Amino acid sequence: MSGHVNSMHDQVAQQLRDLIFGGELSPGAFVDETLLCEQLAVSRTPLREALKVLTAEGLIRHEPRRGCFVNQVSEQDLDEIFPVIALLEGRCAFEATQQATDADIATLDVLHHQLEDSAAHGLIPQYYAANYAIHEAIIAMAGNKWLAQVIGDLRKILKLARLQQLNAPGRLSQSLNEHMVIFAALKARDAEGADAAMRNHLTQQREALRLLARQNKSRISVSNLEQVKHGVST
Repeated sequence: MSGHVNSMHDQVAQQLRDLIFGGELSPGAFVDETLLCEQLAVSRTPLREALKVLTAEGLIRHEPRRGCFVNQVSEQDLDEIFPVIALLEGRCAFEATQQATDADIATLDVLHHQLEDSAAHGLIPQYYAANYAIHEAIIAMAGNKWLAQVIGDLRKILKLARLQQLNAPGRLSQSLNEHMVIFAALKARDAEGADAAMRNHLTQQREALRLLARQNKSRISVSNLEQVKHGVST
């Protein structure tokens, strides 16, 4: 019986993640348990167990006497997470370089051709997909379950922030160049070079996001100023 309950709340936890990552439960939103029970056709028990799982993952926060809310990722969170994930993925690249077989290199070669093709045609969603597949392949090649687990946990938090770093000016070609440097080091069996190149790649992602945040802020300021001017003139 307990196995059934476990699988039930795991299932509900995945449905909640899908609602969050799909934008149906947006950052900062109140989690209405009654509504969700109806929507997901489940009772309170598996829903509450699922909410505990997502709270432990950092996707949900529980406020005493107020209930559960979808977490919001601040600029400070990003400043704290990116150096950590850069270290972890750098270590993955190091271990993957030591472990990779010729077949692994061939798989990465195909993925990098997809990456180049997507970048050449400015296909951002396809670029994201190939980029994700490359990072996943490198994690799998490293074969370190502990690294994979911690990176997976941090990735969920970053996914919550709906990061669009490739929209920063010039970022697409810059990201492609960084990937080619990582791949070159991996092919050359230069573990330390792959580690450094991967850390640089993640650090540059954070800088691209910082640039986007500044641009968005200045756009909002200009728009507010125009509204004020418009208000004064009417």
